[in-house]
Amino acid sequence: MKKALMVAGILSATLNLYAQDSTKTVENAKGSFTFSGYAEAYYSYNTGQPSNHLAPGFLYNFNRHNELNLNLAMVKANYTSDRVHANVGIMGGTYTQYNMAAEPEALRYLYEANVGVRFGKVWIDAGLMPSHIGFESAIGKDCYTLTRSIMAENTPYFEAGAKVTWAPNDKWTFAALYLNGWQRIKKVDGNQTPNFGTQITFKPNARILLNWSTYVGNDFPDSTRKMRYFNDLYGTFNITDKFSFIAGCDYGLQQKEKGSSDYSTWYSPIIVARYAFTEKFAMAGRAEYYNDKNGVIIATDTPNGFKTTGFSLNADFTPVNNIMLRLEGRLFDGRDKTFLKKDTPTSTNDAITASLAVWF
Repeated sequence: MKKALMVAGILSATLNLYAQDSTKTVENAKGSFTFSGYAEAYYSYNTGQPSNHLAPGFLYNFNRHNELNLNLAMVKANYTSDRVHANVGIMGGTYTQYNMAAEPEALRYLYEANVGVRFGKVWIDAGLMPSHIGFESAIGKDCYTLTRSIMAENTPYFEAGAKVTWAPNDKWTFAALYLNGWQRIKKVDGNQTPNFGTQITFKPNARILLNWSTYVGNDFPDSTRKMRYFNDLYGTFNITDKFSFIAGCDYGLQQKEKGSSDYSTWYSPIIVARYAFTEKFAMAGRAEYYNDKNGVIIATDTPNGFKTTGFSLNADFTPVNNIMLRLEGRLFDGRDKTFLKKDTPTSTNDAITASLAVWF
């Protein structure tokens, strides 16, 4: 924890250093370097009043209860030329502490580190990259809602491997990936199984984007191999300049035992809508459902597993171009008593969260 706070302090100092400019770009004959940063502080109050100050265990962002904290602070350097690009980002905060807990300590503070080269219309990228699954990221300002959805928190935020991307025109993009695993930098010990991903995006016009991403692999040692097959479908629809929404659904299957023809399944539909009343003020609402009866992703040890409906409503205020103030109320309603209130099992959980984000 001391190391995480030290990294957060260094990142905050770097943000202050560059705060006077909205971006820092250095150009030369071969390409350009861009330096950017992002930091988001928050306070969250959970009605479950957990004694350990932790929100439900399936949440990795904004998950500290009744304390002021830093969700994510990140500085990033980007190099771009006609045929080569590269990204390096370092980070700190509670997102880093909890989302990267399974990685070697030396790698936990890497947000991304990758390089890519172009051959005609094909890009080949390798390294640590943002996930090809989902429409949300840890960068809060890029998301409709303050907190992340259940589906986002329980699918990869990052991936390590190689990616080949082909964009034949402005409407279609195709990608194939070879990965170290399901949100893994370091492969699971005893695992030699290759992991693969695909992504297809279609933009019929400037207001609509449709996406289909997949993952196929094994996240266990080969001695207990359980193949996982996962689909992520969503669309973003900018109906007007003020109103937009995102609708999607995840569906996954995983073998119950090595070599078995029986599979556990889970799925999660979601819809998120946003309305911008002015350039400075907007609101967004979310409705979601997560069904993981067999506890593949979220284990509960209850009769019906994790079957939970979630709702949230947030308000965003952007007084200037690089600062955002947000306030959100969120409710979870489970089929079983999968939550705790003052350490007593209950079927519901509520939280109010406020955040302040700044970027350059």
